Amino acid sequence: MATSFSRLLSGRKSAMVLASLGAGTLASAYLFTDTAAAAEKRKLYPPSADFPDLRKHNNCMAAALTPSIYGKLRDKLTPNNWSLDQCIQTGVDNPGHPFIKTVGMVAGDEESYEVFAELFNPVIKDRHNGYDPTVMKHPTDLDASKITSGVFDDQYVLSSRVRTGRSIRGLSLPPACTRSERREVERVCVQALDGLKGDLAGRYYSLSDMTDKEQQQLIDDHFLFDKPVSPLLTCAFMARDWPDARGIWHNNEKTFLIWVNEEDHTRVISMEKGGNMKRVFERFCRGLKEVEHLIQERGWEFMWNENLGYVLTCPSNLGTGLRAGVHVRLPHLSQDARFPKILEAMRLQKRGTGGVDTAATGDTFDISNNDRLGKSEVELVQLVIDGVNFLIECEKKLAQGQDFKVPAPISQFRK
Repeated sequence: MATSFSRLLSGRKSAMVLASLGAGTLASAYLFTDTAAAAEKRKLYPPSADFPDLRKHNNCMAAALTPSIYGKLRDKLTPNNWSLDQCIQTGVDNPGHPFIKTVGMVAGDEESYEVFAELFNPVIKDRHNGYDPTVMKHPTDLDASKITSGVFDDQYVLSSRVRTGRSIRGLSLPPACTRSERREVERVCVQALDGLKGDLAGRYYSLSDMTDKEQQQLIDDHFLFDKPVSPLLTCAFMARDWPDARGIWHNNEKTFLIWVNEEDHTRVISMEKGGNMKRVFERFCRGLKEVEHLIQERGWEFMWNENLGYVLTCPSNLGTGLRAGVHVRLPHLSQDARFPKILEAMRLQKRGTGGVDTAATGDTFDISNNDRLGKSEVELVQLVIDGVNFLIECEKKLAQGQDFKVPAPISQFRK
């Protein structure tokens, strides 16, 4: 089977190939100069001398990495000169929490998942509850017409949102990209987004060039993303050259957003106030298809393969990369001891309304799908719709003094 690198060479117009090679493997940058120097130095020592101390770590990488695997992979490099040690650095530097198991590694390019598959595959299997990328195929389905019962009661659901990520094949991912590659991602995206019409039409705001007034408006709209400060991201080299070639695009209605060069090449978001998840997902699917078409017209394509689905920086976002969520008020159910059991059974997760790692305030929660890989976009959004409708039903029963039963667990994968 052809590798993604060979597919790039055979499938791209020659001009695009030369451009991507110039950006990815010929352009000089300190990150890759250091990589080459480190590779030469490593040859002086056996892999056992370089094996990281992971005895106090709690992440998927630490659980999967053995001296044998490290010995086989330490001196390998992707075509963009990305190494195993760079993949795992964030997991080495961040042991994790005893009760929160993080992933512990990132990809520097699409080829990372192939060159270092002996480590990535068990990490993916651990993070995605048994999904085996060596034998399983990931389904993709962006047909929003298949969604049923997708309009929630606005008395309970305050807002609805669907997001994902997309990576442009042939350009290194944010942990590894050179400045020229990052700027190329921005150029390709902005040119494509300029072609959106109708309710998807909008404009791009560069973080480097926006005015104070534009910045304040984006802050007021809760659209602006900040320079990464989490050690999980900074140790994965994602804050380099900030804010160079980063920006935000949104349509005129402010219901369709794309973040450029944050944790991934792009983060695509469809959202609106209220409980019409079906409309949010319809816009999400339509916008994604149109953006992909416009990018393909310019000779580029998204990273995708049949086993991993859409390829993104963190293994946790492989597959759909999709998180469909709502902000929902559950004053009675949130006080019931069975609330976590319902979420677990229905493969849902809860967060505070401030996002990941935030606690809930009051009785309002961010409820979303727990899975990314092994189910299609349609399946995951329908799972959230069915789950949230059940939560609202339980909330109504408790408010009336009635009881409910915890549902049977949902299977993650198709039988």
